[in-house]
Amino acid sequence: MIAQILRRTAIFLVSLFAASIVVFLFMNVLPGDPAQVALGVNATPELLAKTRHEFGIDRPLVTQYLDWIGGVASGDFGRSYVTREPIGPQLADRLGVTLWLVGAGMLVALVIALPFGTLAAVRHRRASGAVISGLSQLGIAVPAFLAGILLVQVFAVRLHWLPSGGWTPPVTDPGEFLRGLVLPALSLGLVQGAVLTRYVRSSVLDTLGQDYLRTARSKGLRPYPALVRHGLRNAAVPVVTVLGLQLATLLIGAVVVERVFVLPGLGSMLLDSVASRDLLTVQGIVLVLVAGVLVVNFVVDVLYTVLDPRLRGS
Repeated sequence: MIAQILRRTAIFLVSLFAASIVVFLFMNVLPGDPAQVALGVNATPELLAKTRHEFGIDRPLVTQYLDWIGGVASGDFGRSYVTREPIGPQLADRLGVTLWLVGAGMLVALVIALPFGTLAAVRHRRASGAVISGLSQLGIAVPAFLAGILLVQVFAVRLHWLPSGGWTPPVTDPGEFLRGLVLPALSLGLVQGAVLTRYVRSSVLDTLGQDYLRTARSKGLRPYPALVRHGLRNAAVPVVTVLGLQLATLLIGAVVVERVFVLPGLGSMLLDSVASRDLLTVQGIVLVLVAGVLVVNFVVDVLYTVLDPRLRGS
């Protein structure tokens, strides 16, 4: 198992290195001059040349990449072309907000999907199972931002139970922090929970038809204890795959949800940087998001090895 984990770690590092090259090259082929954007259209050629030299964008691409990736490795993402402020501390602050949102959204999705997906599989020939399947299909069709708007309309505008947006750090006021996190987490988690419910149902249904589960029931175990003791671990292997994809989707979907609820996360920072054409900041944010997706895939690969003994044996 150690060899499998080391091999996947090497693949992760190579993938991250390749992704950094792709992100860097993509940002550098985009049209526009960062110095021109920073100084405005009336800047003189001499001032433009001086600013390009200060930004370091007049050097060869290889030199620019090596300096940038070397700084990223030490936590230095450079300075914003627009505000001239260090990008790294801003990324760290915004990433904390996004991780809270994604973590809460995934918790909501799991709380919905695991019990209801299992129930829909166990009762797939009954009306309750059909109702759960129908509701999950309906949930899949609703975009996260639309779910957020509807939740704000009901719980913030009409009922006045929860705030419609804004962010309170947990260390400042834990109660207000939780109240402000409820609606964004629900808007992400409800949609992803509906998707995950379908996969949990399919996986548990497949497990219910396996010979080892029928053998366990023939030895006297009732259906639910047999499923819990012998079936859920096997059903979890394909669900882990979808869970990894869902985490990546939540990470990217948070970009829009943060805008809806005015949360100061990576998504809002990305959209603001794109609007101001602050390409170095965009480059850092995109790399962080790509790295997050790769980390999720790496963790999923490791969980495969832990959950499935056949992979350890191979």
